[in-house]
Amino acid sequence: MVVCGGCWKSTGVDSRKRLSAVVTKYSLRYVCEILLVKLDNLFGGETSTMQHPFQGWPPPLETRVSRLFGIRYPIIQGGMVWTAGWKLAVAVSRAGGLGLIGAGSMQPDLLREHIRQARGATDAPIGVNVPLTRGDAEELIQTTVNEGIKIVFTSSGHPGRFTGQLKKAGCIVAHLIAAVKHARKAAEAGCDLLVAEGFEAGGHNGLDEITTLTLVPQVADAVPLPLLAAGGIADGRGMAAALALGAAGVQIGTRFAATLESSAHERYKKLLVDAGDGDTVLTLKRIAPVRMVKTPFALRAEKAERAGAEREELLALLGQKRERMGIFEGNLEEGMFEAGQSSGLVRDILPAAEVVRNMMEEYYEAKRTLP
Repeated sequence: MVVCGGCWKSTGVDSRKRLSAVVTKYSLRYVCEILLVKLDNLFGGETSTMQHPFQGWPPPLETRVSRLFGIRYPIIQGGMVWTAGWKLAVAVSRAGGLGLIGAGSMQPDLLREHIRQARGATDAPIGVNVPLTRGDAEELIQTTVNEGIKIVFTSSGHPGRFTGQLKKAGCIVAHLIAAVKHARKAAEAGCDLLVAEGFEAGGHNGLDEITTLTLVPQVADAVPLPLLAAGGIADGRGMAAALALGAAGVQIGTRFAATLESSAHERYKKLLVDAGDGDTVLTLKRIAPVRMVKTPFALRAEKAERAGAEREELLALLGQKRERMGIFEGNLEEGMFEAGQSSGLVRDILPAAEVVRNMMEEYYEAKRTLP
């Protein structure tokens, strides 16, 4: 359904209510509700009988993470390569979580464009994720700061490299870690928040292969910073478990990759929906452990590794741009489709806002049903 923006000024309150009522699909209804609230502000409260966008939603969940970021729910959408553009980040932030733009597959100019698109679409908090091993990490960080982003997640590198610069610019700095020793280093570097990611997660993983279930409580005991749990979490039950382990929120990747707003290829999204509990593999360990869906390339990499292939052989097999070929272009034969073990919990492609809402409903239900 398309609504002409020029028709809104002459549309009465009753007709606007009827318009919202006829929209049956949740995601479209949510967008209409947002528009109605904007109209309420425009007309100085004349439409105050309209419903708030979160009318009927689960109640807010206040934790150290939600307070730190000023968000309704402590659900952070991971800044995944080739997946987390401005549309996904905006959709999650509008729904009360925190959306991250994934700079790992962007040049600085493209990152700038995504930030500006996001800023033009919402006033809700938006963050950027920057992998520190990128050759142009400094330019990506500077672009993020110049564009006024105040929430920055870093990963895959020394946490102290840009933390001082980011803090000086007034940013909240989060760093992803895979072991307690890394958590301590990030805390010493001045990070404000940690993301403890177990090796159930998709994409690059820690060398020690520590699970989320064991990593999160150990980090919570070792470091007094607010903590996000990541890896293997795709619904509200996983979120409830993470908070019980000592986390104050969750970072979700794979579940948000399979959303309408994700910029990933439809074949990638379908792989996630079709995946079962054993359909990912952790391989390329002599380069850097990567968890991906078992596609032909993944099976070739696993076979080579089991046969004793050295690092140089694996690098030659990996080649260039495998992630783009898989996630963004949908090349099922040659592409690399990074995904977590939680893909076995992904059963449909939904609007990102619906994922947030479902997760919170499941969280409260999981709490209620605990013995």
